[in-house]
Amino acid sequence: MHTAFYMSRRNGYDSESGKRCQSQLKLQSFIIQFVAFALWVGVHVEAWEAAENALECVLEARKGESVIVFCDYEKMDVGKAFANGALKLGLQTRLVQLEAGVNGFRKEVPPQIKDVLAKGTPDIYINLLSGTREETPFRVKLVKLETKDGKTRLGHCPGVTLDMLTEGALALTTEEHRQMQAFADKLVKKSSKAVRVEITNPAGTNVSLSGEGRPFFTDTKIDWKTMKWMNLPTGEVIVAPVESSLEGRLVCDMAIGGIGPIETPVEITVKGGRVQDVSSAETEVLKRVDNSLNTDEWSDVVGEFAFGINSKARFVKEFLEAEKMLGTIHIAFGNNLDMPSGKNCSRNHMDFLVSKPTVTIFGEDGSSFDVVVDGDFQQLR
Repeated sequence: MHTAFYMSRRNGYDSESGKRCQSQLKLQSFIIQFVAFALWVGVHVEAWEAAENALECVLEARKGESVIVFCDYEKMDVGKAFANGALKLGLQTRLVQLEAGVNGFRKEVPPQIKDVLAKGTPDIYINLLSGTREETPFRVKLVKLETKDGKTRLGHCPGVTLDMLTEGALALTTEEHRQMQAFADKLVKKSSKAVRVEITNPAGTNVSLSGEGRPFFTDTKIDWKTMKWMNLPTGEVIVAPVESSLEGRLVCDMAIGGIGPIETPVEITVKGGRVQDVSSAETEVLKRVDNSLNTDEWSDVVGEFAFGINSKARFVKEFLEAEKMLGTIHIAFGNNLDMPSGKNCSRNHMDFLVSKPTVTIFGEDGSSFDVVVDGDFQQLR
């Protein structure tokens, strides 16, 4: 902070009172700058510090454990932040810069990564990768390889940016992580007996799905029994719906995974859990959505329903952060095998973000309650 003080003085002015005045002004300037700096420190989180907090609070990293950070060239600023955060925690840390894919897009896990994986398994992987839709099949395969032993923890970050660590959804103190985890626990508990979920929004969404026999869970912390990897940043409460259950009209009016923010809504008609029709005024967006939903036999079948619960998440280009925005929901089609009870084996996964949702949950005893109304969470007891 730079603070300037201006004072006029007469030629030859050098009295004791003048000296005292100058000293007081210097002291005042110092105090103002010190207080401003203290306030700034109180709210600012350095990138390495945010990475350290995520490793400790979300992935439960402990001193002496090992971590491998896979990092695309353009994400190396983020890679260095995670490497420094890991070292601060006392982790054995390896940062691996990845080679670019052929023609810019990777479809398969490249030999460089396979060679690293073959040399031993760390306690934790961090993937700092491009978030392009075209590389989704590569990322799905990579996650499967990294987590196939059922023990290794993974923070998967497609599309991560440095400002997520300093200003956005990853810029969390340990206390803010704990507060979000506590809220997630309440929401999971409140949703635990859901047999049917209905979602509407002002843009025209009107869908229902079944969560019967499917446990809600949160990505805000490790569940050692069922889930040992998640996206970073975190900020969701999620369920893998019964794959044949989604019915109705989904209107995505915010953003699409792998594409980003959209200018006009994308409308999706779903029956029996499978997409029947997609429409949009944006020709290029419609083409990319159609391509994704036709990746394979399962790519147009519902795979996920989730609440966004991260109060620091922003509506930015990268869907990785936007989908965590507090008071939003998203529905995805495609792979959910890594979710509890998920059965969708697609090679693809595409999310659709919805604003101002009203979500009503129906219990097995016939009761119902609104969890969110027009984007505002109701009181959770």
